[in-house]
Amino acid sequence: MSERWPETPKLAEPPESEEPDADAVAGEAAAPTAPVADHVEGAFSVPDGYGVLEGKPEGDRRAVGIVVSRFNGAVTSKLLEGALAELEEAGVAREAITVMPVPGAFELPIAAMALAKTRRYACIVALGCVIRGDTPHFDFVAGEAASGLQLAALETGVPVAFGVLTLEEAEQAEDRLEKGAEAARTGLEMADVFAQLRAAASR
Repeated sequence: MSERWPETPKLAEPPESEEPDADAVAGEAAAPTAPVADHVEGAFSVPDGYGVLEGKPEGDRRAVGIVVSRFNGAVTSKLLEGALAELEEAGVAREAITVMPVPGAFELPIAAMALAKTRRYACIVALGCVIRGDTPHFDFVAGEAASGLQLAALETGVPVAFGVLTLEEAEQAEDRLEKGAEAARTGLEMADVFAQLRAAASR
């Protein structure tokens, strides 16, 4: 008697379902996704009764060094313009500002370190723009720029403000050009609080 495989049972066919409404599907596809907030709204505050050491973005009698990437120059030129305008508004004299252009964002840390080591500048403002491409190049450059600029500040004790845009696509730059002015304000604020700290320590 020959061995026979059991017959494969027939699967029950799924019940017919109604076709989804085409307009509803189109509406779902077209519905915009809500933007993801990159910060939390609301003001920072310190409870009463504590000593507070806080800087102000004031530039009187302060020298500022700016390192800026020439790569993606259409964007970094505007970042530079914003930073310079902010410094002028804060009272930094034009002759007290040194601008050091470098080839790209990867070179920003060593340039910032070099300026900081001269001890001529109250703060350094680093400006650049890195746009994500089809290779991991973006991650390496953006990461090294960030960690290198932080290292320059930690090793020299001179504040280094981070004004490097990291974009998914070039079109995002237009909405982030205020980063240059923001970095200038950050640098001046840190320079001021460090000056206060040195004055308090010497008393």
